[in-house]
Amino acid sequence: MDLRSVLMGLAFAFMWSSAFTSARIIVVDASPLFSLAMRFLLSGIIGIAIALLMGQRFRLTRKQWYATILFGVCQNALYLGLNFVAMQTVEASVAAIIASAMPLLLAIASWLLLGEKMRPLGIFGLIAGILGVALIMGSRITAGVDLYGLALCIIGVLALTFATLAVRGATSGGNFMMVVGLQMFVGAACLVVASLAFEDIRVNLTTPLVLAFLYTTLVPGLAATLIWFMLLDRVGPVRAATFHFLNPVFGVAIAAILLGEMLGPMDVVGVLIVTLAIFAVQISRQPPRRPPAS
Repeated sequence: MDLRSVLMGLAFAFMWSSAFTSARIIVVDASPLFSLAMRFLLSGIIGIAIALLMGQRFRLTRKQWYATILFGVCQNALYLGLNFVAMQTVEASVAAIIASAMPLLLAIASWLLLGEKMRPLGIFGLIAGILGVALIMGSRITAGVDLYGLALCIIGVLALTFATLAVRGATSGGNFMMVVGLQMFVGAACLVVASLAFEDIRVNLTTPLVLAFLYTTLVPGLAATLIWFMLLDRVGPVRAATFHFLNPVFGVAIAAILLGEMLGPMDVVGVLIVTLAIFAVQISRQPPRRPPAS
């Protein structure tokens, strides 16, 4: 993996992890589904405008349309929608830790459903990761975490895992900014319907709400998604997913600094275990290096 790919991966991990904290700020003053729908609508307009200025058009390949719709529904509407609702009662650090389990779930699904071979290091990483998440969740449940919000986060990460598994190889072909913009519109459409059906819309315009909304729209929403699609095309889903091992560290750190969320000893131990487990799983899935030709 070259330096540019590494820098792209680090930038994506930081941006993606920061979204949990900004979401926690937003839902204090606005309805979660409605605010997320408006974020996707604005992100979609900006993304498509940038794509058109870059000379990109709406002519996507069949696989790209498939990826656009699937990611719009599973990632934007289900994964992020459920996380926004959960963030009303669950701390940002908890949501970040659960979301960071996606590479573990992806590895398990690839192993059991697609017959992907798993090395001993990978199996060890999966077991350690499951134990790490169980350790964190056990301490949080004992401390009184909201189980409904916790369940929503878990369902969300399962939806994201399915989407990531289902669109393998479907993101190539260029037009990345157009793909990003269109899948934002798909998410917005789904969430507007859900908002009208399930929540009483409220918006209390405050400075934290406006700043958090603009940040989550432009940075985790547009920039991080664009970098992720580019990284998938550049290094493939296996290598790209390696950077998810940074999410629990970044997510917990950002929530602690900006929101003052406290971490117990078991949380710290669990985060370290999950981080190392994800790293072990991803390293084990890397193809072995071929010896140089003599």
